[in-house]
Amino acid sequence: MKFYIATDHAGIELKDYTVDLLKQKGHEVIDLGPFTKDRVDYPDYAHKLSLSVLEDSDAQGILICGSGIGMSMAANRHEGIRAALCHDAYTATVARGHNDANVLCFGERIVGKGVAESILDAWIAGSFDGGRHCGRVEKIEIN
Repeated sequence: MKFYIATDHAGIELKDYTVDLLKQKGHEVIDLGPFTKDRVDYPDYAHKLSLSVLEDSDAQGILICGSGIGMSMAANRHEGIRAALCHDAYTATVARGHNDANVLCFGERIVGKGVAESILDAWIAGSFDGGRHCGRVEKIEIN
């Protein structure tokens, strides 16, 4: 699987861990930064990642900040992005299965490395269930 990943200054350590973990599991990872703990604005990175995912339909996105909330809010401003804030494996499974989420968000200040790994494993193993969920996902986009 191919992933784009980005963070703000509050998620650098978990981003670096996540990049290494995904590569160890054989996934392609494109790190959109930032690469230092210097203060940055999370919307800039959420928008950059969202545009990358929209241009590369085979890819998924991962956004990390302190809580994951701001990143998910900014990413969801893009038509076609369904960013899900996940705090555990269950929410990651449901986000993929019921909501066809294409961007995973979590917070470095909320989840530790072990929980992040279980979230990633559930996300990777998951896929959209389709069926009764299709019409609901279509209703997410308001034109």
